[in-house]
Formats: sequence, structure tokens, C-alpha cells
Amino acid sequence: MSTFPGSPDASGVSPDPDTSGASSGASGTSSGASGADAAAEAPNLDFAGTTPYEDYVQADVLTHLQHLRSDDPGEMVFLVTTQVMELWFTVIVHEWETASRALREDRVPVAMDALKRSVRELEALNHSWHPLAQLTPAQFNSYRGSLGEGSGFQSAMYRRMEFLLGEKSASMLVPHRGAPRVHAELEKALHEPSLYDEVLGLLARRGLPVPAAVLNRDLAGRYEPSPEVEAVWAGIYADPDQNGELVRLGEALSDVAELVWRWRNDHLVATRRAMGAKTGTGGSAGVAWLEKRAQKNVFPELWTARSHV
Repeated sequence: MSTFPGSPDASGVSPDPDTSGASSGASGTSSGASGADAAAEAPNLDFAGTTPYEDYVQADVLTHLQHLRSDDPGEMVFLVTTQVMELWFTVIVHEWETASRALREDRVPVAMDALKRSVRELEALNHSWHPLAQLTPAQFNSYRGSLGEGSGFQSAMYRRMEFLLGEKSASMLVPHRGAPRVHAELEKALHEPSLYDEVLGLLARRGLPVPAAVLNRDLAGRYEPSPEVEAVWAGIYADPDQNGELVRLGEALSDVAELVWRWRNDHLVATRRAMGAKTGTGGSAGVAWLEKRAQKNVFPELWTARSHV
């Protein structure tokens, strides 16, 4: 990857388009060639409007979305970290929706590519906790009141992530009634198959005995573990030579599930350090609510089946 225009080169010296290539004792031909080389290597600095970089990235928009509500200098990192998390949620939803479509069309390699990308993205998302990981109660209290009733569980994009994981609840649409577009997107996601539903559909099309009650369940409800699905996964893992592709799919899903579990636990620990057992800003039970969430595994049979292999 090249450096940004105007950035130092490997030697630490910024390129200068006006630097002469002539040196003491050099011929005119040599000097002219050096000057031409320097001009050819110089970055284009003259644009009629905004830079192509700005047109693509819209950095000016991104860096002016921080509307602080307090005078505390620590609020900036809290807000930017939260906004960065929202961007990662958006990327991960994109990957899981890509994987879901591919599974529906029996394109397992395409789904695997999307899942593998999402694993790296989940790792980056989890690292987003680091700037807030040692926030003390006094530091958080300095701007916590400015948040009002704002809380992470009100994040619409995170809710779409949860829905794709099979963690569905119609009540989670209620906070978004005042935002028609967001509400409509969430309602659509609520009634669509989750990523795991698409996986189970694929297994059924491969001739594996996934129960009809699981395949035809109410998609708007939370996925509940099935002993029959557990047995299917146990059979897959018991014969990796015969079921290599499905084992690899199961492991990719397990990577996702593990990182989701780590995300929830990192959230729990950061919250416990910052506010102890106090009620959450959104009125939830705070740490107690997060503890309950952290105990749940997504794609549950992928974990329990291992005891039977």
C-alpha cells in the first residue's frame, strides 16, 4: 500500500516536487533526466474540487459527527469509540447477510469467505473496547449525565446483528418506532431467516435429518436449541473425512460465536469497571442484564454437539 500523498517516504523525508535533480558536476542531460524523474514521481496535488480521497471516504463528514454534550475531555473518546463500533456493526451485518444469501443459494465457498472476513472484523470490533476498558466511575460520571437515557441496547445496527444470530425479540423494535426507516428495516430482519436458519436449511438440503419443526419455526422468535440438530452436528463432526466442507462451515460459525461471546464479556467487564452495579442509562439492570447476556452462546448445538463426538 502506498503512502498518502505528501507523506514521508521510507527514509522519512517528504517528497518535494520542486527539488532539482542536478548535482555538482552532472551533465545537463543527467540533470534534465533527474528533474523529469522527480516530476513523474511527484503526487498530484491540484484538484478542481475536493480530493478523490475525500469524495470516496467522506472523511470531512465522519470527523464532524462528534457533537459533544459536556465539557469533559474524556467524552470525545467515548463518543468516537461508540461511533467506530457502529461502523463495525454495519460491516459485520453486511458480511452475515452476504453469507446468508450465499447459503440459501448453496454457494458455501462464498459464504465461508464472508464468514472469515467477519471473524477479522469481529476481532477489530472487540479491540474497540480497549480505549474504554479502564474507565473509572469518576471518569464516566464526568459525562454520563449528558447521555440521558441513551444506551447501547438501543443501537439498531447491533440489533440487526443479534437478529442475524437468531437472538430475536419483537419488543426490541419498540425503541425505534419514531424512526420509520430504521423500524421498517428491523421489522424486515425480524421476519427473515437468521444466518443459522440458512445453515440449517443447507444441512436439510444435504439430506441431513434437521426436524421440520425447526425448519418451519416462527422466524420472528428466538432460536431455541434442538436435540435433533445437536445430533446432526455430532454426526457431521464424527466423520470429518466425509463431511469436510460442513465441518469447516461449523468451525467458521464457531469462530463467530466465540467472538460474539468475547464481545459480550468485554462489554460486561468495561461496564462493571465504569459503573459497578448501578442501573444502566437506558433503564436496564446494567451489569446484571449484561451478565445474563454473556452466559448465552449463539449457534448453541455447535457447542453441545462436541460432547457427543
